[in-house]
Amino acid sequence: MSEHSLDSFGKKNISESLTKYVESPEKQRQLYKRTMIIVILSQIFGGAGLAAGVTVGALLAQDMLGTDSFAGVPAALFTLGSAGAALLVGRLSQNFGRRAGLATGFIGGGIGAIGVVLAAVMDNLPLLFISLLIYGAGTATNLQARYAGTDLAQPTQRAKAISAAMVFTTFGAVAGPNLVNITGQVAISLGAPALTGPFMLASLAYIIAGVVLLIFLRPDPFIVSKAIAEAQRAKDIQNSVDGTTPQEPIVNKSGIIVGAAVMVLTQIVMIAIMTMTPVHMKHHGHGLGDVGLVIGIHIAAMYLPSLITGALVDKYGRTLMSYASGITLLLAGLVSALAPGDSMVLLILGLALLGLGWNFGLISGTAAIIDATPPQSRAKTQGTVDVLIALAGASGGALSGVVVAQSSYTTLSFIGGFLSLLLIPVVVWSRKKQKV
Repeated sequence: MSEHSLDSFGKKNISESLTKYVESPEKQRQLYKRTMIIVILSQIFGGAGLAAGVTVGALLAQDMLGTDSFAGVPAALFTLGSAGAALLVGRLSQNFGRRAGLATGFIGGGIGAIGVVLAAVMDNLPLLFISLLIYGAGTATNLQARYAGTDLAQPTQRAKAISAAMVFTTFGAVAGPNLVNITGQVAISLGAPALTGPFMLASLAYIIAGVVLLIFLRPDPFIVSKAIAEAQRAKDIQNSVDGTTPQEPIVNKSGIIVGAAVMVLTQIVMIAIMTMTPVHMKHHGHGLGDVGLVIGIHIAAMYLPSLITGALVDKYGRTLMSYASGITLLLAGLVSALAPGDSMVLLILGLALLGLGWNFGLISGTAAIIDATPPQSRAKTQGTVDVLIALAGASGGALSGVVVAQSSYTTLSFIGGFLSLLLIPVVVWSRKKQKV
């Protein structure tokens, strides 16, 4: 079997390069550690690329469109683009391994960021919209990279593996917003609008992340995990007393539903409030430096607590941390809604809680998805779920601008906070379903 093809799984011609990993738990542990290092390195760069659209996307649209009503369009477009990319990255990963899927997604996101810069320089709205869609590939890949660390993790390590990949996203994701002024000056010196600076950084960061994965993620952890699963299945058949074929790996559909629902709801709430916060701050006299600080802390809260969250999810379970996500997002919505527009302290607190609630939901939901799927269909299922997450984010981003334009940021924050409470009945339903 070629390392780049999964068609021959279940047959006897597993390549020699994979056999040594299939037969040696120690080799598997070594590959797991090496994979985590490569994924972490790519996530540091990927985080820097992610931050551009979050920090200045709405402001760039506001400048080019001349209205607040469509300020949520960039978030909607790059999250919509991330939906298509999530599906593509998931299918590529299922068929050719994580290396092909993740490298393609990150490099695509970098190309999209270059397009955003060109669109702003040329004042070309159609090019801006197309480029934001392509830029969304980086967002989708940043999320899907969290799965790569779990391919060779034990069940009791899965949430920790997810969190380890995510926590290092913080370094790039926090640095990006806080480099708004510096990258803006670089953009101006190159004859481009200041708001294109973060997208210049994003293009470089995403492409580097893709190249790192393309060169160093060998052997592919997903291909190895599938080979291990198939070898175990062949062993079970060989050892069966009556010669019958063991059952196909079971897919826990209710586990997939609850994991997806948790991540979808947290994404809607987080994207909606986060997208309009820079516009809200600008209306109250805050400059780009203040916006960068608030969004930087928000992104830090999205990723930095991951190691602790992962340990909590593994120790106390997916359900409890899903409840914690809903309650934390409710508090985020209330603080954001009630905070005076000129209060940096309360804006920071509201956005920090928003990031933390998202973090709880993403890690507990991701762990639930991994628990519910066997390796034979895992990457494909993960890609499909991330499509739903991206579409949810697109909806939240698009509607957030309309809600604020027709009502206020306070109304948006209240709606987001109370919407997060839907997590609780969803999880309760799933637990009852599993007991039946």
